[in-house]
Amino acid sequence: MSPTYDVIVIGLGGMGSAAAHHLSARGARVLGLERFGPVHNRGSSHGGSRITRQSYFEDPAYVPLLLRAYELYDELERATGREIATLCGGVMVGRPDSRTVAGSLRSATEWDLPHEMLDAADIRRRFPTLTPDDDEVALYEDRAGLVRPENTVAAHLQLATRRGADLHYDEPMTRWEPYRDGVRVHTADNTYTAGQLVICPGAWAPELLTDLGVPFTIERQIMYWFRPTGGVRPFLPGNHPVYIWEDAAGVQVYGFPAIDGPELGAKVAFFRKGVVCTPETIDRTVHEHEVRAMADHMSRCIPALPGTFLKAATCMYSNTPDEHFVLARHPAHPDCVTVACGFSGHGFKFVPVVGEIVADLALTGTTGHPIGLFDPHRLAAAPA
Repeated sequence: MSPTYDVIVIGLGGMGSAAAHHLSARGARVLGLERFGPVHNRGSSHGGSRITRQSYFEDPAYVPLLLRAYELYDELERATGREIATLCGGVMVGRPDSRTVAGSLRSATEWDLPHEMLDAADIRRRFPTLTPDDDEVALYEDRAGLVRPENTVAAHLQLATRRGADLHYDEPMTRWEPYRDGVRVHTADNTYTAGQLVICPGAWAPELLTDLGVPFTIERQIMYWFRPTGGVRPFLPGNHPVYIWEDAAGVQVYGFPAIDGPELGAKVAFFRKGVVCTPETIDRTVHEHEVRAMADHMSRCIPALPGTFLKAATCMYSNTPDEHFVLARHPAHPDCVTVACGFSGHGFKFVPVVGEIVADLALTGTTGHPIGLFDPHRLAAAPA
């Protein structure tokens, strides 16, 4: 029998790597099991950039977690010397009554977050790359920006290893069961025991959490990179913000400045509007008609952006029916299992604070962070 650990963490992507770091930093003996290599591109924690913002249109309840995440990103950068967060400013654009604008304003007002409201003329004057319709407005947030997913995962893995965590790659869990006062975890070649189990499965949630009672939907998403017409200078940070832009039909796109030079141009994607898949059936090929649809959409609001298509990549959203997270002790195994899943395409900005919360739950059974919104009981009877 392999040595007994305090905690076994399943999945070492965004959330699992952060959990391994925070657990090991508190002195826990940690085993991490990952089905692929470190910092891989087969799940959701890749693509060079993710938007971070505090005026959160999804629900004001997220704001305290975001404020803590910002603190932890700063700590992570100082501890590892890696580039993690760049706060270049961001706009949430749409009609005044759109979810993107009205929801962002609600959070900013409720939490007294610094922000500005811009009309269409203000947007065009401040950011000449953007061409909103006359009836569109934006909430501008100076503290919005981007985080680097690969650097973030690598930094958390680096710190976990430094603290003595035992991280195994290319070794997926095949099954687990309660064992004595904890759990026993099996892989193809080994069996491990621990007092606690943390499951951060990403798109593998339907496979690994069948007893959770949550109807997850896995969705194929595409990220695109274009070299803007006329070059990248107008799209550099400081000239061009991060943005989420909702049109009159409710379709949202999001995008970034040109943070990696002319070779990679500027990144853009639809927010949602994906195709249901599984990790085994996802189509990793991006097709010409998909590139054309993205370029056509962007040409109406940022005409210079879809100049030259450079590349695209797929990732997966793990959606819950209400698009809120699942972050709790497992209802069927409350003494020994913690779950962090269903991040529904907007979770990466929370990675460091989710790691902190998971460590709280696994080691003490509770947390001081407000996570009532993420209780899986709310979804147990939800339709698939």
